[in-house]
Amino acid sequence: MKSNDVTMVRIYLTEAEKLLKPLLAKLHDEEKVQGVTVFRGVSGFGRSGVVHSTTLLDLSLDLPMVIEFFDEPAKIKRILAHLSTMIPPGHVVSWPAKVNEK
Repeated sequence: MKSNDVTMVRIYLTEAEKLLKPLLAKLHDEEKVQGVTVFRGVSGFGRSGVVHSTTLLDLSLDLPMVIEFFDEPAKIKRILAHLSTMIPPGHVVSWPAKVNEK
């Protein structure tokens, strides 16, 4: 099986930050990355130590979210430079990966 080198990116946010729509618009409409997935967490915390979670008794509107996407390494490097103005420091993780070809 043939494969291509890509860079995976994972961005950690919360719903209250209201960055999902503008981020997806940038990744889909402007940058046209190869793939994006958004995960909504049930619980999580970051550097602040504030736990964002929900129980059966309430529906939190500030749950953790993970946005994951991939594309060619050079394109990701350019995208990450642009996203640095949108995404708070310490919220982006990236690593090299391989994607299988058709």
